[in-house]
Amino acid sequence: MEQKVSENIIIELKGLTKKYGYGDTESFALKDFDLTIKRGEFIMIMGPSGCGKTTLLNIIGLLDRATYGDYNLNGENVAGISASRQAKLRAKKIGFIFQNFNLIEDLSILENVALPLVYTGRSKTSRLKSASTALKRFHLQEKEYYLPYQLSGGQQQRVAIARAIVSNPEIILADEPTGNLDSRASKAVMEELSAIHKEGNTIIMVTHNPALTVYATRVINMLDGAIDTDIKTVSDANLPQPVSVKIVKKLPEPKEPKKRKKRKNSRRKK
Repeated sequence: MEQKVSENIIIELKGLTKKYGYGDTESFALKDFDLTIKRGEFIMIMGPSGCGKTTLLNIIGLLDRATYGDYNLNGENVAGISASRQAKLRAKKIGFIFQNFNLIEDLSILENVALPLVYTGRSKTSRLKSASTALKRFHLQEKEYYLPYQLSGGQQQRVAIARAIVSNPEIILADEPTGNLDSRASKAVMEELSAIHKEGNTIIMVTHNPALTVYATRVINMLDGAIDTDIKTVSDANLPQPVSVKIVKKLPEPKEPKKRKKRKNSRRKK
């Protein structure tokens, strides 16, 4: 039983600390931070500005490094690995969604979505094909050759979500993904994220909006670089699992029955 639980852990942080400055100017964004995240969780992280939410997200996303402490990703301690190794892990395992969309203005929507695949070594044609498939999921296939400024805020965020999932990552990190959207667009974005989560993806999202916690399986409130409260709303047994985990082995395709050969009439004509 213990082995199954450990296999289900995707992220484990132990004693994670991020400090800035020295001596009298020393300050901590995170201090002795411990956190375990299981596959299929939809975690929402809340707390006042400056409590360490975005710093935590950046460290989990391998965009920043902790001053010290351990960060285990799928059982591998990635706290001190090289920048090139971090880049490869990011491209393969982690998708990002930002409040300000972070789309490149002079690239088409299709090219923006294909960007994370550049680090996979795939051909340009293959990358664009996958990006087009991702955009179809969000009903944006007709906007493939638009530039970002030609889309509404809600459409741009849906493009950002398509970009986050195009490489089929295990983890999706979202930093205030509805912060710049109206209530209608926010609901549409959250419904998309909820659907992605139900497919077995692990989502970690920072938000200031308590109304959005209805989508979460776990809500963490942070204060002064540490966890203040940690509340699970869904039991571990009911967390969705990736399709690839559920399917153990593909069944062979059924063989078509052999057709019987018609017997030739052996009667001779008189």
